[in-house]
Amino acid sequence: MLVDTHCHLDEPGLNCRLKQVLSTANDAGVSRFIVPGVDGQHWSRIASIADTRRGIFPAYGLHPMHAAHFSPAMFDRLKEYLPQAVAVGEIGLDYLCTDVPREIQVEAFRQQLRLAVQAGIPVLVHCRQAFRDLMDILRQEAVQRVGGVMHAFSGSPEIAQEAVRLGLLISVAGPVTYANAVRLLQVAAQVPLDSLVIETDAPDLTPEPHRGGKNEPGFLPLVAAAVARIRGVSFEEVAEATTTNARRLFGI
Repeated sequence: MLVDTHCHLDEPGLNCRLKQVLSTANDAGVSRFIVPGVDGQHWSRIASIADTRRGIFPAYGLHPMHAAHFSPAMFDRLKEYLPQAVAVGEIGLDYLCTDVPREIQVEAFRQQLRLAVQAGIPVLVHCRQAFRDLMDILRQEAVQRVGGVMHAFSGSPEIAQEAVRLGLLISVAGPVTYANAVRLLQVAAQVPLDSLVIETDAPDLTPEPHRGGKNEPGFLPLVAAAVARIRGVSFEEVAEATTTNARRLFGI
């Protein structure tokens, strides 16, 4: 059974038909779902979903696109949610998001990393166009003490190797199925299988042949199959390894 290590089941388009989405996923062999928070306003919705649906595990954090909302009060609220969480996330840096100044993103990222290390739980890390700064911060804040996932990884094989040395898992998503994917194919081929996980990032990053429509966890086997083809191994080997890696990291 596969683990979707990053899917936004609280997103209205998925949440309004959650029973069907989960049933389709289960039929496809996807039985565990990590649901990350991106904005404090929606943490309670994620908590409710996790409380009422089997196989759903919550993470809470403030996405860099919402880093301007970070405050001492939100930090305290995040601490209150962590006893029920399997991770802090998604957190990170997004330098394509110019609406939020970089220094604000960095401060929110550092504070949430420190909280995760203090609480002893892993992190879900988002990064776009900020890998050098992000890797420096991860080292400075001792992320290796808790580990985590480089979510929907889009960096180079060299950055992936750095992340693995810090005890992070590399997560491959739908773009691995795209015809124009280059670096991600190299990453999927080179990262040790015991450092690899898979995700959908539903409702985004829809894999082929469904690209152009909304993504959902039931499409996760397409990602696993692409990784298997790239590595020249069986689907079952990828499924077993990525599931084992996810269950070990999140304790599920």
